[in-house]
Amino acid sequence: MGKQNCCVEIVWRSFVLSEVAEVQITREQWLATLSQRQGRALVDKFQKARVAVCGLGGLGSHIALTLARSGVGHLSLIDFDRVDLSNIHRQAYRLTHIGSYKTTALKEMVMEVAPFCQVTTHNTVLCAKNIETLLAEEDVICEAFDDPKAKALLVQAVREKMPEKMVIAASGMAGWGSPNTIQSRRVSQNFYLCGDEKSGIESGQSLNSARVQVCGAHQATLILRCLAGFLEV
Repeated sequence: MGKQNCCVEIVWRSFVLSEVAEVQITREQWLATLSQRQGRALVDKFQKARVAVCGLGGLGSHIALTLARSGVGHLSLIDFDRVDLSNIHRQAYRLTHIGSYKTTALKEMVMEVAPFCQVTTHNTVLCAKNIETLLAEEDVICEAFDDPKAKALLVQAVREKMPEKMVIAASGMAGWGSPNTIQSRRVSQNFYLCGDEKSGIESGQSLNSARVQVCGAHQATLILRCLAGFLEV
């Protein structure tokens, strides 16, 4: 906790102006600023929470940053992949991240906007053998894969082996349909699903950043509502 309470120095570099601006903030300043918008009671709840984001693509990269900005205290970032050029048009990464593990790049971005968030990274493929070990301590599990088989495996494993865990999953955000068709619904106890539930990439439809982010925003909102105690389990 000593490091969490110390002053964190953040440096922004403008490559156009060749200027460096330095800002120093403390953990208490950070929490006080969050509390102005969200209220201290909610911020305290978010600070104590642990959320796993499984899959760090167009959904997961934006979800993780939203949760960090909202004050979630601990994020577990899980993905095996590296950033490549094809990711840039819809995922949160920058061109400078190409070639880096998504876990490493996203942790860097989280620390830039939420320097007191505790981030654990796992460069691995989630499978039946490691799901319980990797997710045992998490309060909420966010399924953000783009592979239908990976989605099904994660949801099924958690529902069977850890039914007390809240799962927020996604299905159907491809194509150019109306964003209003993307919705959130409670499927069963501790299981919510976001999306239109029909327009997946397996249907041959393309992915565009705006519609994917709408679905990700639904997931992030449900996660925060769950942590706040506003969501029916």
